[in-house]
Amino acid sequence: MAIHLDLAGLFGAGDDGLLSRERFDAAYERAAQVRDQHLQARPEWRGLGEREEFLAECRTRAREVLDQDGMDAFVVLGIGGSALGNQALLAALAPVYQEWAPSPGHPRCFVPDSIDPDWIGALLEQVPAERCHFNVISKSGGTIETSAEFLVCFEALRRALGSDEEARKHFTITTDPAHGHFRKLCNDLGFASLTVPPGVGGRFSVLTSVGLFTAEMAGLDAQSMLEGAARVDRNLAGCSATEDVALAYALAHVLYTEDGKGVHVHFPYSHRARLLADWYQQLWAESLGKKHDVDGAVVHRGATPVKAVGPTDQHSQVQLYVEGPHDKVFTMLKLGRFERDIEIGEPFTQSPAFEHLRGKRLDALVEAERMGTEIALVEAGRPVCTLELCKLDAFHVGQYFMFMQIATAYAGGLLRVDPFDQPGVEAGKVAALALMGCGEYQQRAAEIRQRQADRSVFVLSA
Repeated sequence: MAIHLDLAGLFGAGDDGLLSRERFDAAYERAAQVRDQHLQARPEWRGLGEREEFLAECRTRAREVLDQDGMDAFVVLGIGGSALGNQALLAALAPVYQEWAPSPGHPRCFVPDSIDPDWIGALLEQVPAERCHFNVISKSGGTIETSAEFLVCFEALRRALGSDEEARKHFTITTDPAHGHFRKLCNDLGFASLTVPPGVGGRFSVLTSVGLFTAEMAGLDAQSMLEGAARVDRNLAGCSATEDVALAYALAHVLYTEDGKGVHVHFPYSHRARLLADWYQQLWAESLGKKHDVDGAVVHRGATPVKAVGPTDQHSQVQLYVEGPHDKVFTMLKLGRFERDIEIGEPFTQSPAFEHLRGKRLDALVEAERMGTEIALVEAGRPVCTLELCKLDAFHVGQYFMFMQIATAYAGGLLRVDPFDQPGVEAGKVAALALMGCGEYQQRAAEIRQRQADRSVFVLSA
């Protein structure tokens, strides 16, 4: 019932492109100070595993929704942090990954995470809106993509049901408890709502109602997910700095980033865990990629997270990783035990091509492939660590979420950037709002139109 972190593959002689233990140990005093500062200003999400009130409100609302007649699909409308955590926990924990098939008595679950008209249109054609319950997730209420998804789906329901009042029954809005456009909508029009804590940013919110409501609607073990997160939180808060494995993980990655190895590959060897890597990508990229440091100096710091899935990407990316540029650090995500034991079978074992598979299981093959890739990377002088979950259940997924969030916060402190803001994202949001005609950004729209008019454009007609 634990996470195990093996950092041995990250260390070498120091003159071989790998980090020396001496340098790592010497940097630990700096890391311990960052940890102390983090714990003194402990962010709200650190305690989410102990916060039962969010799970309670999600359970109450889920029971209300599941009692509605004719509802057989649950659709999460959100983007980025409002969607990636939900996709990750559904892919990891739902009984079957095929539109995230339900547990008995629960609806199919969809997280479109897109405003692509073909994608949204196809979803509404395949799953009629009147048979859906929509969970709109936007903490600020100002996310233009989520607003568009909401309006499209509400209009589809209004046409199908002929009544705004009936359409509203098909929505739950997860948003800030006091502020923002969606909170006003709930207060003024009576939409049912759930709470995103004001002190928890979107990419750190999967252990709030943002993820817990989806887990309850899908029939997953949300309670165990919180318990796993709480276990990691307590253990890391109560240990010494030298025993804090999240701090060691963050420090090693920051030192490699400072040495020019700023591509960080997250490599789960579990198909069900593959979307955990998508969630990690946003967490690591949006938290650490910053123009300014905490003093306001221009630094352009950060690392580039990359997703690979084993064994699949041994056949698409590993050639680059073993023989390409020395600019990467690898985290292999390993399962101690898979849920199923599947024997490969013995037909045709007289053939040399099959003989070595006689009596073997698929989980043994996955681990052999993982170890083979790790050995190839280590022998090529590439830094590799292994993060092992005992198994892929709700408890360990909760542990993973909390571990990576804490490591990300530490890495931000070591890089001396604010891991909790996203000014680059906000700049893109403002530009999109301006282009869509939002009144308060008329000046920005004029600037963009002028810049577009001044562009030299090369057109290839084919």
